[in-house]
Amino acid sequence: MRKTDFAFWTFLAMTGLAGVTTVLNVTRTYSATTQNSDLYRHLDLFGDVLERVRSDYVEKPDDGQLIESAINGMLASLDPHSAYLSPKHFRDMQVQTRGEFGGLGIEVTMENGVIKVVSPIDETPAARAGLMSNDLITHLDTEQIVGLTLEQAVEKMRGPVGTPIKLTIVRKGRDDPFDVEIKRDVIRINAIKARLEGDVGYVKISTFNEQTHANLVKQVDAVKKQAGKPLKGWVVDLRNNPGGLLDQAIAVSDDFLERGAIVLTKGRNNEETQRAQARPGDITEGKKVVVLVNGGSASASEIVAGALQDHKRATVIGTRSFGKGSVQTIIPLGANGAIRLTTARYYTPSNRSIQAAGIEPDVLVEQELPEELKAKAPAEKPRGEASLRGHLKGEKADKEGKESSGSSSYVPKEPEKDQQLQYALNMIRTAPEQAPAVQETAKPALPDKKSAN
Repeated sequence: MRKTDFAFWTFLAMTGLAGVTTVLNVTRTYSATTQNSDLYRHLDLFGDVLERVRSDYVEKPDDGQLIESAINGMLASLDPHSAYLSPKHFRDMQVQTRGEFGGLGIEVTMENGVIKVVSPIDETPAARAGLMSNDLITHLDTEQIVGLTLEQAVEKMRGPVGTPIKLTIVRKGRDDPFDVEIKRDVIRINAIKARLEGDVGYVKISTFNEQTHANLVKQVDAVKKQAGKPLKGWVVDLRNNPGGLLDQAIAVSDDFLERGAIVLTKGRNNEETQRAQARPGDITEGKKVVVLVNGGSASASEIVAGALQDHKRATVIGTRSFGKGSVQTIIPLGANGAIRLTTARYYTPSNRSIQAAGIEPDVLVEQELPEELKAKAPAEKPRGEASLRGHLKGEKADKEGKESSGSSSYVPKEPEKDQQLQYALNMIRTAPEQAPAVQETAKPALPDKKSAN
């Protein structure tokens, strides 16, 4: 089994796991021998319904599809991130975590029967076509998505490299839907991009795949050599990073920490609680670090931001993150693919649950929208994990029991127009009292070092 915290992996589909006869026989046998009579009475009901559908439905159904739909429905009823992976899509997911796959270059989820864009991936066909976080995709090549599962919709978006597909988009603030034509391409995710910003190093982490930690170390070393002199600090940009592999989030956090807890994962049982610890070694050699987050920062990126924030190793700047604080385990099923099952919640070192709450920045800096987008800006803020139907309930809510909403995910392409980046650079270069006045948010205190260890 491999633990992941996939933000919203899109490689899901339904194929058969077992024959109908086997399911029926198992149901009958267990119902007669187990003490858990309620559970197996329900299985008997399932067997009765399945048998009646097979015998009486107006057209002969596909037995495999019936079972697959039942399995996928069972998992989908748990939370938005648990699902069945067919053998093909299990292989596709493994390819994606290695950093290369085919498609449009968007992380998506399902909301109210349509596809919701979580985040376009940098330098992919979707990003170049102007797709934005929170866009809703209602039609694919003029065919409605309503009625399709997430897996079926994603399968339609995949296809031979170079072939076009037309997406119909509904965007908050725009009166009418509009079409975007995108050509499919091989998506190669370069998880790390780094450059010099004068006397400050800048690192953009776009996802957490198997290459992220190793490439981060290489890129930081390359920027140090390019600078030729000690840098004043580093900006780590996690904006619109939808997440990825849990072990990579831990490794990246460890890259900036000398000691202490990085993340706690708590399952249903106490014995399933695990704590990841940092090892000595800081790739920035103790320099100032500022982490940028926004409404598109989810999952693994929230683990990194939360760990560095709790240890006061970095100042977190931007807007509230997405709020996905659950861990998914990939459980292989042999030749039948795998299931992705939510098995734990994760907590920051100070025992904060991020689920449906997100990371609150130390310094709130909201990016101003350009004039052409201001007129189209939605009246309400974009929604995060708390808006997903069936999401795990968060432990943090206001007095009325309401969970935290998400925040804006707009980031300008030009660094000079990027207010969050410019604030971060100014903070590193100057004393805090010289930085521009911006609303600051409260930050929970980190427990005593010994208790954190």
